[in-house]
Amino acid sequence: MLFRPGTAVWVEHPDHAWAEAVVASPASSSPSSVTVTLAGGAKAVVDGKKVLPRDTEADLGGVDDMTKLVYLHEPGVLCNLARRYGFNEIYLPHLYDMHMMEQYRGVQFGELSPHVFAVTDASYRAMVSEDRSQSILVSGESGAGKTETTKLIMRYLTFVGGRSTGDIRSVEQQVLESNPLLEAFGNARTVRNDNSSRFGKFVEIQFDKSGRISGAAVRTYLLERSRVVQISESERNYHCFYQLCASGQDADKYKLAHPRNFNYLNQSHTYELEGVNEAEEYLKTRRAMDIVGISFSHQEAIFRTVAAILHLGNIEFSPGKEFDSSAIKDEKSKFHLQMAADLLMVDGSLLLSTLCYRTIKTPEGNIVKAVDSSAAAISRDALAKTIYAQLLVDNINMSIGQDMESRALIGVLDIYGFECFKYNSFEQLCINFANEKLQQHFNKHVFKMEQEEYKTEEINWSYIEFVDNQDILDLIEKKPIGIVSLLDEACMLGKSTHETFAMKLFQNFKAHPRLEKPKLSKTDFALSHFAGKASFLVRHAWSSIAFEWVIYQTELFLEKNRDYVNLEHQNLLCSSKCSFLSGLFALQQDDPSKSSYKFSSIASRFKQQLQALMETLSSTEPHYIRCVKPNSLNYPQKFENGSVLQQLRSGGVLEAIRISLAGYPTRRTYTEFIDRFGLLLPEHMDERFDEKSLTEKILRQLHLENFQLGRTKVFLRAGQIAVLDSKRTEILEKAARIVQGRFRTFVACKEFHSTKKASVSLQAYCRGCLARNLLDAKRQIAAAVSVEKYARRWFCRCEYLHLHSSALVIQSGVRYMLAIQKLLQLKNNKAATIIQALWRMRKLYNFHRQYRHATILIQCCWRQKLAKRAFRNLKQAAYETGALREAKGKLEKSLEDLTLRFTLERRQRVAAEESKALEVSKLLKIVESLKCELEAANEEKINGCKEVASMQQQLELSIKDQELLHSNLAQIEELKRENTLLKAKNAEMEQELLKAQKCSHDNMDKLHGVERNYLHLRDNLKNLEDKISNLEDENHLLRQKALSLSPRHSRTMSHPIGSSPCSPKSLLESSPVKIVPLPHNPTELRRSRMNSERHEEYHELLQRCVKDDMGFKKGKPVAACVIYKCLLHWGVFEAERTTIFDFIIQNINTVLKALRPPLKAFGQRNSMSHIDAKYPAMLFKQQLTASLEKIFGLIRDNLKKEISPLLSLCIQAPKLARGGSGRRSRSPDVTLQQPISAHWDRIIKFLDSLMDRLHKNFLAPTTGVLHIFKWRICENWALCTGEMDSGCYRRGAAWDELKYIREAVEFLIIAQKSKRTLEQIKKNICPVVAKMRDMVSSDAQNPVSNSFLLDDDLSIPFTTEEIAEEVPDIDMSNIEMPSSLRHVHSAQFLMQHLQTTYPLR
Repeated sequence: MLFRPGTAVWVEHPDHAWAEAVVASPASSSPSSVTVTLAGGAKAVVDGKKVLPRDTEADLGGVDDMTKLVYLHEPGVLCNLARRYGFNEIYLPHLYDMHMMEQYRGVQFGELSPHVFAVTDASYRAMVSEDRSQSILVSGESGAGKTETTKLIMRYLTFVGGRSTGDIRSVEQQVLESNPLLEAFGNARTVRNDNSSRFGKFVEIQFDKSGRISGAAVRTYLLERSRVVQISESERNYHCFYQLCASGQDADKYKLAHPRNFNYLNQSHTYELEGVNEAEEYLKTRRAMDIVGISFSHQEAIFRTVAAILHLGNIEFSPGKEFDSSAIKDEKSKFHLQMAADLLMVDGSLLLSTLCYRTIKTPEGNIVKAVDSSAAAISRDALAKTIYAQLLVDNINMSIGQDMESRALIGVLDIYGFECFKYNSFEQLCINFANEKLQQHFNKHVFKMEQEEYKTEEINWSYIEFVDNQDILDLIEKKPIGIVSLLDEACMLGKSTHETFAMKLFQNFKAHPRLEKPKLSKTDFALSHFAGKASFLVRHAWSSIAFEWVIYQTELFLEKNRDYVNLEHQNLLCSSKCSFLSGLFALQQDDPSKSSYKFSSIASRFKQQLQALMETLSSTEPHYIRCVKPNSLNYPQKFENGSVLQQLRSGGVLEAIRISLAGYPTRRTYTEFIDRFGLLLPEHMDERFDEKSLTEKILRQLHLENFQLGRTKVFLRAGQIAVLDSKRTEILEKAARIVQGRFRTFVACKEFHSTKKASVSLQAYCRGCLARNLLDAKRQIAAAVSVEKYARRWFCRCEYLHLHSSALVIQSGVRYMLAIQKLLQLKNNKAATIIQALWRMRKLYNFHRQYRHATILIQCCWRQKLAKRAFRNLKQAAYETGALREAKGKLEKSLEDLTLRFTLERRQRVAAEESKALEVSKLLKIVESLKCELEAANEEKINGCKEVASMQQQLELSIKDQELLHSNLAQIEELKRENTLLKAKNAEMEQELLKAQKCSHDNMDKLHGVERNYLHLRDNLKNLEDKISNLEDENHLLRQKALSLSPRHSRTMSHPIGSSPCSPKSLLESSPVKIVPLPHNPTELRRSRMNSERHEEYHELLQRCVKDDMGFKKGKPVAACVIYKCLLHWGVFEAERTTIFDFIIQNINTVLKALRPPLKAFGQRNSMSHIDAKYPAMLFKQQLTASLEKIFGLIRDNLKKEISPLLSLCIQAPKLARGGSGRRSRSPDVTLQQPISAHWDRIIKFLDSLMDRLHKNFLAPTTGVLHIFKWRICENWALCTGEMDSGCYRRGAAWDELKYIREAVEFLIIAQKSKRTLEQIKKNICPVVAKMRDMVSSDAQNPVSNSFLLDDDLSIPFTTEEIAEEVPDIDMSNIEMPSSLRHVHSAQFLMQHLQTTYPLR
């Protein structure tokens, strides 16, 4: 065909299959070649025979019916699909909802756009109106959506043919829910699709006379049974296995784990699907079973069988002990064998023998033969495949129920598409064979439809030839020589292999055009199928026929075709206690002389099923739905032209187009034809002709002959529409040239007038420009004069400013030098002041250290003298009392030991008597029982001879018991003897106890004398304590003088030593202080006055809170809470400058002065200067800490003042008592100790009153207020009563400090009982004295002593943080307003309820 330059065409493209192009010109090299320009601008020379016309006026959104395309050829169909896919006209959700079903219900086919529901509705209406069964054939590549389309078809059929009942177990619901069941047990993941159907299914939906669904049945074809035991890489087994492994409790019940643990599932290492939850899918499958009608017991049996198949796969075999025998490999395999037997509910040993042994039937009898491990594994896999193949379909058909009296049916065929992989095996041959059959059926149906349309339009037509694939079908299925027949023959021969099968194949079909032998393999063979990817093309006009050479590998053909009916497997499964499983495999009556293995060909069975399917389809009216996959990678929004074109070819779509092209492919209604080509005959358009005659005139005018005029349409042969388009293009181009000429004349005239107008305007503009230039020249002369004047003025000013700035620089330099000199002088003065202060401090510190050392030395000497004197006195007293005390202690210990032994022996004796009584009672009971048994034995002996043996055994037992009884009696006699011995020992112990009591009375008399001596020694210790207290008072005065000069007290002063408050040094050192300049304008004066008035109100409120006794409310200090709330509300903590903190501290100091006048004011500043931000709060915290320390110091001083006189009276009371007793008697009297207890009662009452005051003020006593005095009280109490070594006082640091004094006193008291030698004194007393001397020297060197006896520092021995930890948190909210502050204006905000809580320590 010749194309004019500029014609839009399609050309072949290596990447995009077909590409858009425009004809540039005929090629000069060859008359049949054409030069075209591609869309990117590149030019190419192509063969004119391979160029197809392109419709430039086609709808950009595509057409919904491809029969409406102007050019019905391969690129036109591909472009239309790509445009519709680009506008997302396929996978929109609303295309399949209930509203869309209502739209297509009852609508004539073709009125609405093509749709799945339109095809389904047409088939349903045809069934109802014509009373004829229908069939819908869904085909396509794996992953194209065949299964989902089948679901939509069944959903629409249940919509139009279902009953309006809400029963979830209706037939309609059962039909719908059968899909997920079939998917779970028949779908698996493949390389191309995650949910690929591995079997073909034909669902028959049966209808009654009223058009309602009455029953259903499912037929399956070629289930891929080999997938149960063997899967390829990146693929999975059937979904039900993975669902059961993820089922949770059911998996545990069947002893299942992760799929990686099972041999049938872990061969591909792919266990999960993206976006799929196996546990949820398992629940959906169980729900579908419930709706379909499968009982719970059958459900359990099905999944138990699935679990048994997994356990079967884990059974491994090893060579047995005998030749060609097998055995279970290990314990793991035994476990899986037993689990499989338990789940199948068969005997485990029978299952093992079925797998490891084979029974051969002969006329002489059955021969049991062992098989090797490989044969046992093959038998195991065969059993698994046999069980799985019979698992579900029959059960679904029985549950739904078939209507044998149904009026008609609609069959939905979901069949696998054409498959061509890198490695093709037996399954691909069967699948492609089925597609060849369906393709032949489709071609015949399309040809029939084409003929029917010609008859409807009443046109003359002749027979149309179409490519028939009967030759490839004969090659595969023809008898006696075909691929299936040769395969069955090879399978029946035991010694045949895949090599012999391939050799026979090539020998019988050496010259067949559809079979070839690959060059690189001896056993592979290639078949030329109807459609595919790599193909050779046979073209006629614009049609193409595609054939593909698919190479098949024959390695596993024989194994996959063999389906031995193993009677031993059937016997095993029929023996199952599970009724469901045994019902699936009924025993068949066969000739007993035959072997237990019967050969059954899968290919032959599939050929028979396929033939039955074709007969069913032939008896119905077919409807076709082709599913097309947009790309092979499963990516969204991606359209691959090559992949789609391959599917169109393999699906027969292009063959249907070829059939149409063989007849009259172009069909247009008369209205459409006149609208498009009426301009070819414009002189007849205004005349009154009908559309048919006008169409005929147009065709006759152009001398076209290959057309037919029908009743409503005009039919054109292939190529005629292109001739009409070329003529139409010529007329349109001629008209375009006329229009262009007129338009160019108009444009030229318009340009002339615009040019003339522009020239006039340009002349006027030029004259104006000349006049403006003259005026500008005059203005420039005047402006130059003015500029010169200002320039001279500017130069003079610049010179003046330069001189002025130089003078300022010189002056600033001189002033800078003077300031530097003054600053250096100030720094020198400051350094001198600091050096002086440090030197004076060091001088005072050395003086204090020497003075303290001398004081401690005097104290030690005096204490040494007193200790020596006390040592001599104590040595005399201890000489007499030591021996008595030691004897008394020994007697008491011996007495305690005797009493303990006595009590233990008495308890043992009582226990022995009780055990003896219990044993005697037990023995008596045993003797009585033995007597009863003997009497019963005698009676039974008289009754009969049958019980003689039992009676003899009982007699033997009774003899043994008697022997045990005699031995127990002997033991009892021994216990009696031991008891008499214990009684004798007890009498002796009682005599010794009486003697010890007498000795104890004598020792008590001696101890009374020792106590009198002890009282005398205690009086001497009291005198020593009085003297020590006097020395402490003197030491206290000295320490106060020394501490008044220490740095610790100097820190509370406002300024360091040697610097005045107003000196410049203090200004330079105190960095936090900032001098605020005075305000210069009236606004600042007014603002400062308002701030001062506000501060006066604040001061009044704070002064009342500090001075008034507001007490506590609900355990909260009212004054502290009010002050904290006020400071927080006024924002004082965030203020840059404030004097409120100083005012609070000043008022607290005033209150403390009233409590103790000698105290100095602390933390007070000489000037009320403003403080920088954040520093006021820190300084206020330090000042409050100092206040707290002073308050606790006051409490301690008051406590010491009150307790010291009482302690002195307690010390003096024993002296007065001792003086009075010397005149009357040396024995102690209770009445003389009464005054001492009275003094202690006064001390206790005072401490109780102090504790009450602390509790009333919510101050915890554990904060350490009494820490300083408790050991002073304990020490005086010990000195008064002589209980210094009592265990109740051996606690704390005070006891450790008195360690060496206690050791010296104990040594002196012990030495009174005997004379000590010089060596003993050196070993005992001298080390103690040396340690005391070391302690004294260390205390003298340490400026801060830890001894509470010498430390009179006013500071507290604990930190404020410890106090804060013991004080509980205080909630600042809900504080009741004090009555004294209710009328204060600045405190009105406290009346409001605060939502926020403020914790305060």
